[in-house]
Amino acid sequence: MRLIVTLIVISLSFTSQAQQAHKRTLKLMGSRFDITVVAEDSITAKNYIESGIEEIDRIEKLISSWDENSQTSEINKYAGIKPVKVEAELFNLIERAMMISKLTDGAFDITYASMDKIWKFDGSMRKMPSEEDIRASVTKVGYNNILLDKEKLTVFLKIKGMKIGFGAIGKGYAADMAKKLLVAKGVTSGIINASGDMNSWGKQVDGNEWKVAITNPLNKNKVFALLPISNGAVVTSGDYEKYVEFNGKRYSHIIDPRTGYPSTGIISVTVFAPKAELADALATSVFVMGKEAGLDRINQLPNIECIIIDDKGNISKSNNIAIDKL
Repeated sequence: MRLIVTLIVISLSFTSQAQQAHKRTLKLMGSRFDITVVAEDSITAKNYIESGIEEIDRIEKLISSWDENSQTSEINKYAGIKPVKVEAELFNLIERAMMISKLTDGAFDITYASMDKIWKFDGSMRKMPSEEDIRASVTKVGYNNILLDKEKLTVFLKIKGMKIGFGAIGKGYAADMAKKLLVAKGVTSGIINASGDMNSWGKQVDGNEWKVAITNPLNKNKVFALLPISNGAVVTSGDYEKYVEFNGKRYSHIIDPRTGYPSTGIISVTVFAPKAELADALATSVFVMGKEAGLDRINQLPNIECIIIDDKGNISKSNNIAIDKL
């Protein structure tokens, strides 16, 4: 489970006779979504937003592991038993997720859903789990145990009881697909905020770029940076409210799927990328990899930037990002 740090969309309340920004807030995929489109009138905007909602609902039905009728649930049901034929869209999403796993040396892994839930972040934990329990918790985790057949479009989880889940990538993918649909319908500008997984295109009605203000998680009332987002995505994830402490060490609720141990040392990661799906996955990955390894990996990727806040409140950033501090 990931906690999303709130991103504040900075937009002017400017309107013109021809174009206005129309926004709707609602609950989708179990989370808050804000859908904003620029349109000439409220009726047109409403129709656009409804189309976006329908697309997000469609994605949820495809990737939900809670819906027993979804193809994702069927993959999990037949783990260790037989391959499951799926739609090309789901197959391609799983294939991309595995590529990100390879890119991040397994720091991102959709088979994290197989992990035993031995860590509690609701205040009930009084001692750390044993090393044996931690090792045992990840025995069914490992993206290398996903077998894909591109010709047959089948997915097979090799270990019985193994599961996949899209909690660290699903909302970002839904935001991407809703944006793609709205652009195809002729929406020239908009922004989709899927609980902090944000994807924008075009510009505000006053001609300025969409902007996000990023808050310092150690002081939520203080905005430390203002950054433009133009036809791209930004995702911020953090752990400053969900963690445990043992022997003076802080353990995040974001757990390394390779070891079963929670990540340490970082409280907030913001990633800028062309698509929210990728930004979503990389934000989680950097948390797990740590500041130095995470920044090193981000700096090797084209068109990807990152801002990290560690548990001391220090701010680090990738090589090519410019921050306008407030």
